[in-house]
Amino acid sequence: MEIVLSIGIGVLSASGTWLLFRPRTYQVIIGLSLLSYAVNLFIFSMGRLTFNSPPVLRDGVSTQALTDPVPQALVLTAIVIGFAMTALFLVVLLAARGFTGTDHVDSRE
Repeated sequence: MEIVLSIGIGVLSASGTWLLFRPRTYQVIIGLSLLSYAVNLFIFSMGRLTFNSPPVLRDGVSTQALTDPVPQALVLTAIVIGFAMTALFLVVLLAARGFTGTDHVDSRE
């Protein structure tokens, strides 16, 4: 399972980085979103990959079998902030396209 998660993080990071260097603003926004998804998966994986484990302490459960709730809370917060950031970038993209008449990052064709 760890290798699948690592490959997924690598593919998202590579795709996001490649899209960041594209000339159009929409592709840059999608690249930023992919990079934020990759970072969210990375933070989530830092809490250890465990299955059927309780997230809180209970009587009779060893501390080795617990899931760390802090990365889960961080990822949830990052998802909300990432959604707001993407919405703001899309509004700025539409305003810039209205002012310049093009959607290129450097305002040139």
